[in-house]
Amino acid sequence: MESQSNKSSGDEPIKGPTAPDEPAQLPFSKRSLSEWLRSRFSEGQRFIILCLVAGLLCGLAAVGIHLSIHRVFDLAWEFAHHWESAGVPWWLVMPWIPASAGLIVGIAVNRWAPGCVGSGIPQTKAAFYNEFGQIPLKTAVWRFLLTTVYVGGGNSLGREGPTVHMCAAIASSLGRTFGLAKARVQAMVPVGVAAGVAAAFNAPISAILFVFEEILDDFSTKALSGIVIAVVVADAIARILLGEDPILQAHLGDQHGVHWWMLVAIPLGVSAALIGHLFTGSVLGFRQWCADRLKVPNIIKPALGGLLVGIIGTGAFFATGMFGDPQNTVFSIGYESLELAFESKLVVGAVAILLVAKLVAVVVCYGTGGSGGLFSPTLYFGAMLGALWGLLTLQFAEWAGLNPYEEGNRLVGACVLLGMGAMFAAIIRCPFTSLFIIFEMTGNYSLILPLMTGNILAYSLSGWMRKIPIYNAILIQDRVTLRKMPTYRGAQDYRNLPVSTIMHYDLITVTAAETPAEALKRLRETPEQLRRSYPVVDGELNSRRGFLGMVMQHELEEQAEASPDLTVREMIAEQKVQTINPETSIRDAAMRMVKADIRQLPVVSATDPGRLLGVLTLNDIARQQNAMNDQLGRE
Repeated sequence: MESQSNKSSGDEPIKGPTAPDEPAQLPFSKRSLSEWLRSRFSEGQRFIILCLVAGLLCGLAAVGIHLSIHRVFDLAWEFAHHWESAGVPWWLVMPWIPASAGLIVGIAVNRWAPGCVGSGIPQTKAAFYNEFGQIPLKTAVWRFLLTTVYVGGGNSLGREGPTVHMCAAIASSLGRTFGLAKARVQAMVPVGVAAGVAAAFNAPISAILFVFEEILDDFSTKALSGIVIAVVVADAIARILLGEDPILQAHLGDQHGVHWWMLVAIPLGVSAALIGHLFTGSVLGFRQWCADRLKVPNIIKPALGGLLVGIIGTGAFFATGMFGDPQNTVFSIGYESLELAFESKLVVGAVAILLVAKLVAVVVCYGTGGSGGLFSPTLYFGAMLGALWGLLTLQFAEWAGLNPYEEGNRLVGACVLLGMGAMFAAIIRCPFTSLFIIFEMTGNYSLILPLMTGNILAYSLSGWMRKIPIYNAILIQDRVTLRKMPTYRGAQDYRNLPVSTIMHYDLITVTAAETPAEALKRLRETPEQLRRSYPVVDGELNSRRGFLGMVMQHELEEQAEASPDLTVREMIAEQKVQTINPETSIRDAAMRMVKADIRQLPVVSATDPGRLLGVLTLNDIARQQNAMNDQLGRE
């Protein structure tokens, strides 16, 4: 009460002229801007205002990272050629530039910015569902810097994923700074994601669709107003600063009607699904191999990957004979190569080399822990695959005496568009986004029928071959549970999904050499570590290797009193452990639990049964069943 009675009159609005020695007081001069907004606007109004601000800031950030990457790569290319004046060929220097960029990223990620490795979209999804959308603002700063250095240094990843992560962090920080409730802060994340995609691709409709397909996983209209506001503002900023033209110039003319060559969409969709499946498996496999078997410090891994990419990129540069623009190879983002493909300026051999070299380079970059995304590489793969089918179709037409177009490059350009859409659908698994993003990126709407055919075919086949999309698979590989995400809460028949989507990854282990009393004493010192049961490992504490079995809490307590000198190893000597691997379906795991009358199953590596990955419990399965029932009840 005393503080209220002693309030200065300066808190009241100033009326009339202000004395010369007393500067005018703003309404929030003695209060934070956050408090001023709270006093003037409701929660919903503040959310809309912050969506507008987020659109502005995210648009500027997306344009900034776009320009900085291109400028840094130009400088890197000039630096490599500068050494020719000293008698050193540029191709001896160029591979060390991506390696140096990788070393910088490795140091930064391992010391200051561990959340800035990879694409950023998996981290955004995990924060949205598991952390109420809380992403630190420093994440945005580090994303900008590290992606600029890594991709600008020539490494073969994209900018769109990091842009999404960066913009989500900006939007999340705005929500927290200005006092939004937890649910509103969480809602700011898809707002930032949409703004980032819109500015990065100059594709506002695709940005909205991507948010609903990839982040929200449904088409609820609750968040639509804020998302649309941010998208409009961000895209306007991008168009003002970068121009109105679409990212890719596709001059195909008006293609009316259905032509025989459009049947190429069928084999193109099938091949896109196969290559997408190969790419996803390669990324996940090489990423796991680098984490488990590449016995070098984590700081060095991105540098080794960068050196290998530098060698691949330089080799592809000479192998294709593309001695013009340096970005016409596998280095950096490489959209310029897509322009050449549109114009049918690449021969079959060059297209095949670029496709294979880019795919290997992206796998190496992502697997070794670089900072960059998969959007651009996905479109690159699709463009080269489409160009390959276009050139082959053109040769077939010439052999058969057919004339698909007056100018053959139109057919090749059309196939490039079809390939981009099909590959996006196969790898990213957002079918509606894959349709509209091609239209908006190119400004061409004349291929709707074959594009729909190829995209849906690629999407369906890739889903059949691999149930978990790439971003979710990366989260599972990083031991992040997906049980809170809508797709895994009952929107589909969850029982056919692998147990990796819902199992526990956070484990507290007991070593085989401990006595029950020693184990209980250690566990009770940290009460939050107490569980009903514990995995037993033959090695270091909390290790996941050398898995031997499971021991219950009550068993430890009983043996601590009855046989104090008995070790945990001796306790479980006669135990027959049932295990499952991450790809076991939830249905099969539940049946095994019921049949064996147990409440949990250890999840071990399919290739190394001694490597423990997590634990699946009946409670995990029951939660999914309840979530499915809730979902059906809402519908």
